[in-house]
Amino acid sequence: MTRRPSAGGIAMFTGLSTAMFGALVAWTVSAQQPAPAQPQADVVSIGGSVTEIIVALGQQHRLIARDATSTYPPDVQSLPDVGYMRALSPEGVLSVGPALILSTEGAGPPEALDVIRAADVTYVEIPEAYSAEGILHKIAVVGDALGVPDRADGLASEVGAKLAAAQAQADVAPEQRKRVLFVLSTQDGKINASGRGTAADAMIRMAGGVNAVTEFDGYRQLTDEAVGLAAPDVILMMNRSGDHAAENEALFAMPAIRLTPAAETRSVVRMDGLLMLGFGPRTADAVIALQQALYGQSG
Repeated sequence: MTRRPSAGGIAMFTGLSTAMFGALVAWTVSAQQPAPAQPQADVVSIGGSVTEIIVALGQQHRLIARDATSTYPPDVQSLPDVGYMRALSPEGVLSVGPALILSTEGAGPPEALDVIRAADVTYVEIPEAYSAEGILHKIAVVGDALGVPDRADGLASEVGAKLAAAQAQADVAPEQRKRVLFVLSTQDGKINASGRGTAADAMIRMAGGVNAVTEFDGYRQLTDEAVGLAAPDVILMMNRSGDHAAENEALFAMPAIRLTPAAETRSVVRMDGLLMLGFGPRTADAVIALQQALYGQSG
């Protein structure tokens, strides 16, 4: 006996077939649609930490040029260089045809920025602050400027957690903290060192050290007597060549340094300048590296 399908069965089969056909059509149409095009390269980045944030946000493809301080990651160095961030020329910056300029606070000179801001280009200044909160704010500002606030939220969460862990590791008892003198340069036998309110000052404190010089803000040349009174346990420098990084023998032979505790123990720490002073996404790594250089692995 031949059994005919019930009306309900026919309806169920018909509905299922319709759904499958609709899904197949939707998949076919979707497969034929081209992937959304990525925004074209249209951004000039001024400031090493700003460039690092752009890359960390997955937006490196947006970069058409960068400034001389933007050296990390290494492959950004293949981009056109528009000059040193504090000695920019409007012609150099605008010649690459940017639609957006992301610049760290402190770029200049002011007259060059006036010309750049007057051009038909969006100019966003990224505020500088030498703290964990300042880094997270920079990430948020860059993310908003690039139109990727959700990615910025994720990166800020990741960086914030690393910074909290790094500072917890660098929590040294006050009586054990070493006095650290950051020497920017030794040009003409003069010690140019960091006082308060600098990136070096903040990094020393974040790594559990004490800035040996607190009598002034910013950077200043010190007399031999002032270096002696600072009595640093450790000399901290950038690992650059030339006047910014005198060799150990020459450094400890300087009259200003020769009688310090640092000279007695030959204690000098050299770090990559952008890593140490950039206050970008890698700052937690800098804190840990300096803390370990000052106190060893135990923290």
